[in-house]
Amino acid sequence: MTPASTYNPPAEGSGIYRDEWGIPHLWADSADDLAFLQGFNAAADRSWQIELERWRSEGRTAELLGSAVLEWDRFARQARLDHTAQRCFEGLDEATRRWCGKYVDGVNQALADGLRSGAEFDRAGAAAEPWNPWTPLGVFLVHHILFSTFPNKLFRAHVARTLGAKAVDLFSIEAPVWSGSNAWAAHGSVTESGLPLVAGDPHRLMELPGVYQQVRLACPEFDAVGFAFPGIPGLPHFAHTGHTAWAITNAMADYQDLFEEHLRRLPGRGASAERVLARGPKGWEVVEAGVETITVRGGEPVRVEVLQTPRGPVISQTPDGGALSLRFPASVEGRLGFESLLPLLRSRSVADVEAAFDSWVEPVNSVITADVHGSVRQFVAGLVPQRNPANRRLPVPGFSSRHGWDKQYVALPRTEVRRFAVSANDRAAGGGDSVALEFAPEHRARKIRELLEAASEPLTADHMRAIHSDTYLGPWPHFRKLLAALDADDLSPEASSLHARLLEWDGRMDAGSHLAACFAAWRGALVQRMVRHPALSALAGPTGFSPLFGPWLSIGSRVGFALETLTVRAGELGISVPVEAAAALEDAAQDRALEDSSKNRGTWGDRHQLLAVHVLPGDLTGSAPTRALSGDTGCVLCTESLPGVDDRSFRGPVARYVWDLAERSNSRWVVPFGASGRPDSPHFADQLPLWAEGELIPVITDWGRLRNETR
Repeated sequence: MTPASTYNPPAEGSGIYRDEWGIPHLWADSADDLAFLQGFNAAADRSWQIELERWRSEGRTAELLGSAVLEWDRFARQARLDHTAQRCFEGLDEATRRWCGKYVDGVNQALADGLRSGAEFDRAGAAAEPWNPWTPLGVFLVHHILFSTFPNKLFRAHVARTLGAKAVDLFSIEAPVWSGSNAWAAHGSVTESGLPLVAGDPHRLMELPGVYQQVRLACPEFDAVGFAFPGIPGLPHFAHTGHTAWAITNAMADYQDLFEEHLRRLPGRGASAERVLARGPKGWEVVEAGVETITVRGGEPVRVEVLQTPRGPVISQTPDGGALSLRFPASVEGRLGFESLLPLLRSRSVADVEAAFDSWVEPVNSVITADVHGSVRQFVAGLVPQRNPANRRLPVPGFSSRHGWDKQYVALPRTEVRRFAVSANDRAAGGGDSVALEFAPEHRARKIRELLEAASEPLTADHMRAIHSDTYLGPWPHFRKLLAALDADDLSPEASSLHARLLEWDGRMDAGSHLAACFAAWRGALVQRMVRHPALSALAGPTGFSPLFGPWLSIGSRVGFALETLTVRAGELGISVPVEAAAALEDAAQDRALEDSSKNRGTWGDRHQLLAVHVLPGDLTGSAPTRALSGDTGCVLCTESLPGVDDRSFRGPVARYVWDLAERSNSRWVVPFGASGRPDSPHFADQLPLWAEGELIPVITDWGRLRNETR
């Protein structure tokens, strides 16, 4: 344990302190008391947000939001999220279970003190409720159950069934759809201070309020600044303890399997309900079966059958009337990795960070960590089951012993870093074929490394901040080559002019760029033509899977994300890419939104607007600000769009940070909106202008500069 004298308490003692941005800095006399304070603060600052996640974990959102969210509730019940969370909580060691319980006590104290109300509750006609001890684990599951690869297996199954098994690889995007983050570090040998720098930005849905909360957690044992998930104790993903700093990205590991279940229903004995059996490797096996009722606001209650086979819970039907079960390590092991959270806060070296993550389960993350002793390490944390490689590609038969697995896991890579560490969901950082089938394209990772190596002087926090904002479109050289191969003489004068201008473009997706908008118009038209082509149009038909997975099964989205691959291999399906590319130029040349570039209209920022997600019945006027954005999918500044579907950005950097190991007060951070989850707060969206411009705000470490709100 760290001596109490190591960290200096604020003069006014325990409480919640705020900086000028409303960011909470918490001090308590023990780790348990601090967990209570963190829960209390999260419940007060983010009341609607954490209650919505609690309802999602319990499959109860339709009670408040109606039938529009019924499919999520059905999935949450069938996947047994709340049941899994309770099992994982009960399996925690005593100290971690007590610590998590204290966090929940803090949430419930805020309710008792009347701090859990707000405009959203009034609009929904709802009220917060006391939390269960395991609710934080359920909230964590909600954030990550769809974060891995199993929905992609549904899409591959749809492609294989519709176009044939050979067509599956044509849609490879070297990454699961809508996923990504950046993280990088510079060893002290290349920094101005002589100690490491760590930086990054996680990419998730642009939820309002944000999925991450800036917070400082301090007590006599530790003093850490970082990003918390509201509703979950500790700082799992990004933090600086004064001794260590760490950052994560999604390792793109494949650790969730789908099994095709053959079910048999038999009459029950006596007054008992019917029995359900599933065909397993050794014959017919008993299925745990039950029925739950979902209350629907404004509608009739819906009964949901909940089935648990020996492989996992049944989470979807199949097109032929069968069923799919889901198997994932947290359910198999009965643990999520919360045992890592306290040791991370107490860490004083990269070895401590690495040891803490030995308890991590899922999601599987690529971790970069550094310490004040100068060490930098990169490793993959979590559990990836050892099993048949075919499991990573498609749903597999539940009755086959060739596809089963049980608590046998892959050894994951660990590396000592001597110069630079870069992780952008790419194959090199994620562990390669032993870990996953697909990774992100290398564009972001390659560009980050180029920018680090191009520095003409020792690196500083300013260098790291600038990397966040790089707008060069990684796949542009590929698309430029495709355009250059077209014969301008075969184009109309308007399309020929557009063609010539695009070949002169620098590939930067800047908000003020007219040529970036022209490129986006051509790219979108090409996606739409591919989608409508007879070779692919059948994919737009019904998939037979749960509507919940519609975003992963959208042919428009999938073609857009796989466009780089398809422009190379679509000929295998009889699609002439040059013909479609030329026709897309003709379509884009007629785009009237591009006509007024001389009047500073028709820019990428006109098309690429922030699309914030705020879940509430009806509109909450003024609570969802918009903004013209630079960047795009394939840029380091990864403000993602859906080419051919929607040029707005609903997903992107939900936090940015630079951790300085030489001087923590030289660290910086920012979130897209603000520290508060209350629409009437001045800190609801006050960081948005800085975030949109690529700026960061300083991390305050001096307690004397903070306001004590508890006095």
